[in-house]
Amino acid sequence: MPLYENFHQWKTWGEQLIDWHIHYETIPPHGLKRHDIDHGKKPKPVYKAKLKADKENGQIILDTETTLTGIPAIAWDYKLGNRSAIEWILDQYKEKTPKDPTIRQLFNTYRFIDYKDHVIDLLDRVCTVSIRTMELIAHMPDTAQHQPSDHHKI
Repeated sequence: MPLYENFHQWKTWGEQLIDWHIHYETIPPHGLKRHDIDHGKKPKPVYKAKLKADKENGQIILDTETTLTGIPAIAWDYKLGNRSAIEWILDQYKEKTPKDPTIRQLFNTYRFIDYKDHVIDLLDRVCTVSIRTMELIAHMPDTAQHQPSDHHKI
């Protein structure tokens, strides 16, 4: 069985990644800033969930009332397939109208606003996991250049 010279470092990295990803619900939040629109004395516009990522400005537009800011560029780099983990969450919590009329009529009860605070907390913690993961990966050597040598085989 081949072993890398820095096997113990890889083991430590793996343990950290597993811990962060398994315990993402209890990891400290990154500290995203929540901005709620103050309409003052003007009537509130009709509420609409948006859940749009604005990577360029490091923000998420949740709905017609709330925007989250302070998302560092590196947080968008952690991907689940072809989307960042943050974008994946946004997609999962979007309001979607079922095509089937019976399902739409009887079971279409999901409203983002009912989960808004939970989603804000989740995004804040996934931001932490994304940042830590990408920072850790940046410390890893290119494995293609670091193949195990014969004297490290068991």
